[in-house]
Amino acid sequence: VLQDCGADCAKFQKSELEYKFNKKALERPYTSKHSWGKTYGEHKRHLEFSHDQYRELKKYAQEIGIFFTASGMDEMAVEFLHELDVPFFKVGSGDTNNFPYLEKTAKKGRPMVISSGMQSMKTMHQVYQIVKPINPNFCFLQCTSAYPLQPEDVNLRVISAYQSAFPDIPIGYSGHETGIAISVAAVAMGAKVLERHVTLDKTWKGSDHQASLEPNELAELVKAIRTVEKAMGSPVKQLLPCEMACNEKLGKSVVAKVAIPEGALLTLDMLTVKVGEPKGFPPESIFDLVGQKVKRNIEEDETITEQVVENHVKKVKC
Repeated sequence: VLQDCGADCAKFQKSELEYKFNKKALERPYTSKHSWGKTYGEHKRHLEFSHDQYRELKKYAQEIGIFFTASGMDEMAVEFLHELDVPFFKVGSGDTNNFPYLEKTAKKGRPMVISSGMQSMKTMHQVYQIVKPINPNFCFLQCTSAYPLQPEDVNLRVISAYQSAFPDIPIGYSGHETGIAISVAAVAMGAKVLERHVTLDKTWKGSDHQASLEPNELAELVKAIRTVEKAMGSPVKQLLPCEMACNEKLGKSVVAKVAIPEGALLTLDMLTVKVGEPKGFPPESIFDLVGQKVKRNIEEDETITEQVVENHVKKVKC
């Protein structure tokens, strides 16, 4: 499904439950409508894929030509993912301020994608200072840890703040909102990595499903992102070849507002701007024409061309 939709990578979440949670957390009663067990531990054990299942997923990803990785939700999960030879480590928001975990993960030498949900800018500076000397291949994702995420809590402007604060690393976005518009906007702001949760059915049991995209939405998102990537284009502003037809048809020229006798010096009140036939001086030249002498009589409403202005030197645009 992910490959058909155009995604580059499928990412799961791997936990070694006894290393992610302490005993009391695992024994806590879990009576939510989303529960798959009487305790939180039973619930998580029901949902957690085994090492063999992860190996099978990775093999399948290779067969269909898509990257496969996971968020290592504790240090032992990172050890397993390292052994699985994932292309990069994802650091979930819950471990971003877990500095010993960050050090150990960075030392593995694989690229790292680090989410920043629940963190402050001060913490993100600390994360940068810890990871950068060990492993320069990492990026930060702006993220708000709420499911589903409301637009007023997204704070896309943090992407710009990260770009300014950390100009030497890529910045991306991890979204838990509904729909695709906000994620497309993140790409337009320069997000280089985009992470979204995906489900086959939003009505399934589990709190993440309603904050996820169904396959048709993911396909629409990828298509929109590829369009935006093309549209970002060049920062150079100039008349483009595709604009020539419009310019020929509707581009305006300087035109005589009144009849102008041969030898007259042009003044501003002799001139106006219209769509002219033939084309003449472009409108931005009108002030340069003031004070120049005309070589022949010019009729009212006639286009002012280079041929009728004495000693006109065409300005070359640099």
